[in-house]
Amino acid sequence: MKTFDATQVAALAPLAIIIIAGLAVLLLEAFAGSKNRRFLMGFSVVACLIAFGVQYTAFVDLPVHATSSIFSGSLSTDRFSGIFGMLFLANAALVCLLAPDFLKEHGFEFGEFYALVLFGTAGMMIMASATDFLTVFIGIETMSLAVYVLTGSWRKNAKSSEGAMKYFLVGSFATAVLLYGMALVYGATQATNLAEIARAVAHNSNSPILIIGMLLILVAIFFKIAAVPFHMWAPDAYEGAPSPVTAFMAAGVKAAGFATLLRVFGTAFNNSDLAFGASGWAQIIAIVAALTMTVGNLAALRQENIKRMLAYSSVSHAGYLLIGVVAMATPELADHARGAIVFYLVTYTFSIVGAFGVVSWISSKNDERLQLDGWAGLGSRHPAAALAMTIFMLSFAGIPPTGGFFGKFYLFRAVLEKTDLTWLVVVAVINSMVATYYYLRVVTAMYFREVGREPRPIVSAPMTAAIAIACLVTLGLGLLPGWLLTAAQNAPIGR
Repeated sequence: MKTFDATQVAALAPLAIIIIAGLAVLLLEAFAGSKNRRFLMGFSVVACLIAFGVQYTAFVDLPVHATSSIFSGSLSTDRFSGIFGMLFLANAALVCLLAPDFLKEHGFEFGEFYALVLFGTAGMMIMASATDFLTVFIGIETMSLAVYVLTGSWRKNAKSSEGAMKYFLVGSFATAVLLYGMALVYGATQATNLAEIARAVAHNSNSPILIIGMLLILVAIFFKIAAVPFHMWAPDAYEGAPSPVTAFMAAGVKAAGFATLLRVFGTAFNNSDLAFGASGWAQIIAIVAALTMTVGNLAALRQENIKRMLAYSSVSHAGYLLIGVVAMATPELADHARGAIVFYLVTYTFSIVGAFGVVSWISSKNDERLQLDGWAGLGSRHPAAALAMTIFMLSFAGIPPTGGFFGKFYLFRAVLEKTDLTWLVVVAVINSMVATYYYLRVVTAMYFREVGREPRPIVSAPMTAAIAIACLVTLGLGLLPGWLLTAAQNAPIGR
């Protein structure tokens, strides 16, 4: 057994920084006092930036196919985990910037918020690095428990409690399904390490126990990414959670779910018989992708509540991403498909955090202005906020010059290289056209409806900075997309 040396300590540094920072926030909260909680926000943001810098340095220095195994193969630090780690840290920093004035405005400011965000981010980083089912489970539960609490943290809001309860119950069920699937796979392969499972699968891919276990694991991940028909928790949880928490969920939880999906099915079940056999996961994911896109977009068309609309929009984006997972099952397309998925997740993360940032900004005490009618005239009264929201809506719709355009372009192009998936791209394009309608409804309300009641937005420099950063990155990825795509394609999944 390899000893725990300085190299492994360095590889764990970004994760260790976030965990230590979370513990420090809990300690500092006891002494900060209600007037000094903004310091906790600054401390958390600085911790995320330091961890981001360490993660970026390790990413750049690490050769493309190099990997470092930690804790006897339980975790792996490679470029794949590195790029996801940076994404999670950026998401956490932006959410921390959004939070303090929103929490203060609505009267439930508490310092533990930042610790929960940091612990949830640590769980996401573990999920992206996990190369053993045991650490996959630890990562999922670390993330999930933090997000459950954050969702219900608005204790005086009944919808927050309702959303948290539904999310917790559905998440607990998904955890039970995940554990049962892992147990069956262990029974069939006598292994929990993903690489060892892959070797066992190569000699016995037709085991019924193995196939059932694999499908149960897939179902559990579908719950986490809110894929149809396991998406019903998302609208209530997104609506009930405080808007900064919704941003954290919509971006981080979804990206972490896809990181786990890519690593588990790109390693343990990366077998042509399991992918394309009679019960192959590629065909199942293709069908789920088509359903997820269609159901998500059709449901979003009917929504007048902007948080519920964005929740169903998030469901549809999971469908778009799943078609890339289907393409990844073909070895010659794996790098292009994985790179396109990562690019899409990065653009989606900044767009969704920015969108919920504007939702947070326009919110005021006793009036969150979640109905679209409440956004009427925003373009004339607050043109900068309306412009930012327009950029995010255009990015979701895949309209240039935003990052969302290239996200869909690279994803669809990667899938089209596999000719028998053309039908799936056609479904995705039709759904993208449908989605444009409800995204433009928001733009229409802001610019072309009669001015409604005067909004009293939250005056917040950190919140404004977070929205501006998200806006600039969304536009920047639309103007200069190549560097990120290259980095994503050069981040293979280590074994």
